[in-house]
Amino acid sequence: MVTDNDSYCVIMGGGIGSRFWPFSRKSLPKQFLDFFGTGRSLLQQTYDRFSKVIPKEHILIVTNDMYADLVREQLPELADSQILLEPTRRNTAPCIAWAAYHIRALNPQANIVVAPSDHLILKEEEFLEVISRGLEFVKDSGKLLTLGITPNRPETGYGYIQIDGEEEEENFYKVKTFTEKPELELAKVFLESGEFYWNSGLFLWNVNTILRAVETLLPEVADKLAPGRDVYGTPEEKTFIDVNFPTCPNVSIDIGIMEKADNVYVTLGDFGWSDLGTWGSLYDLSVQDEKGNVTLQCQSLMYDTRENIVVLPSGKLAVIDGLEGYLIAESNNVLLICKKDKEHAIRKYVNDAQIKMGEEYI
Repeated sequence: MVTDNDSYCVIMGGGIGSRFWPFSRKSLPKQFLDFFGTGRSLLQQTYDRFSKVIPKEHILIVTNDMYADLVREQLPELADSQILLEPTRRNTAPCIAWAAYHIRALNPQANIVVAPSDHLILKEEEFLEVISRGLEFVKDSGKLLTLGITPNRPETGYGYIQIDGEEEEENFYKVKTFTEKPELELAKVFLESGEFYWNSGLFLWNVNTILRAVETLLPEVADKLAPGRDVYGTPEEKTFIDVNFPTCPNVSIDIGIMEKADNVYVTLGDFGWSDLGTWGSLYDLSVQDEKGNVTLQCQSLMYDTRENIVVLPSGKLAVIDGLEGYLIAESNNVLLICKKDKEHAIRKYVNDAQIKMGEEYI
């Protein structure tokens, strides 16, 4: 049985969250925001969730240097050694590899769950049961495990996992293929087939299993980070990382490891999961009025108006007449109004604002 002493959690919290602009800003990205008025940010909720099954001193946050103070402010119970600060963004594979090398220096038998900082889990008890069973599964098996979610719509914003049909043991299946963010028609085929599941971006593995995979499948990452084996967990670690981490390639764990490895498994769960990656996902999760409108934080009066999402600062009133299917979002010095189904263009809006007006609005 997996013991608490060998269980670790890595929470990845260094993203900018540009798809939630203007609410999410470079200086205060979405993982540090409280979208639902609970009093806890997405990062804090993620920490709270995992601290119920992982010792608090074994929870690490990997984030960007510029968010060090935000993490310390929101999670003051963490020691500085539990906050790994990336000098630059290099996607999830180098982030996870560094965390694994760091943890192995502390505990060579560690079993790790890796989670993004901005996911929403509505059925926490079911989720934590899946996590506990997953940690037991990866302990001695030499397998990489991901969590799959049964799709309820042909979503084009998620990756998909195809299983080969045979259970390894109860609710653990070998992965046949990964497919990144398919076109709508292909997503419909996936949904109808019953063989495909959403890739949640949550991973579990033994520390030695993932580092073998990194060294075999991503030697260009291992070559930069493995030489620090004698400094991980020491005061010299940050200096080593500041020099070597920026030279790692920019590659995701999905593309760099999971799609290539032959020892990848999936366990399936229904625990009210959303990656809360877009305004559309926030709309779907929010309380709607009888015309399908969502109002968050502010007050609103709606006339001949349906299926909009309105997010303005607290204390403001939005009066809207004759709109259908729009996003109206204001934060600080930016007001965004666009069709709700055009949210894929938000990154273009951010880039254009940055190019034409500078960093003031980003």
